[in-house]
Amino acid sequence: MVMAVNPDPKPGRWILPLVILGMIAFTYFFVRELPEASPNTTLVGQPTTTTVPDTTDTTVDGGGSELDPETQAYLDELDVVNDSLQLLTTEMITVNEGFDADPREIEYEDAEARLEVVANDTSDLSDQVAAMTVPAGLEVNHEALKTAIQFASLAAGDALDGLRSTDTGELRRAAVEAYAQATEDFDTEVTNAHNAAGDTS
Repeated sequence: MVMAVNPDPKPGRWILPLVILGMIAFTYFFVRELPEASPNTTLVGQPTTTTVPDTTDTTVDGGGSELDPETQAYLDELDVVNDSLQLLTTEMITVNEGFDADPREIEYEDAEARLEVVANDTSDLSDQVAAMTVPAGLEVNHEALKTAIQFASLAAGDALDGLRSTDTGELRRAAVEAYAQATEDFDTEVTNAHNAAGDTS
């Protein structure tokens, strides 16, 4: 007697894969029929993120980078010294030209007293610059500033000495010219210090 051979001894093992395949197909077609979600739609349970505008202010007036307090104080003090020095330059030139005018507009006693004030004030400013606390990175600039204002102080003393001398005015005039050049150099170095510090205000 020949027994019939079952080609698949476990016919039920194909049922589960077929069920899974059917579920996948149903899900695929079901999802395709759903209305398209808006790009701004937030799904339930999805973490929400809020975009906050960056309001961090990293600039000072004029669009430059914000400076640390020490550097800003240093530059502010330099500006004050420079303003005073430029006023002294105007006074020096005014006295010199008034004394040389024909007829003379500033007499000797007045010229001597005014040039003495210029000399003393310039010396004080030079001492102030020498005593300033220099921020890191501006040491080279500060040396140039010290040199310029020290030269101005020496020139102011020479102008006063020239006025008091018996020469015909060459020493005084040369000293006044040197003073004006030194104060101009100081003004340039102040600008260089601002630039080196990154201050573009």
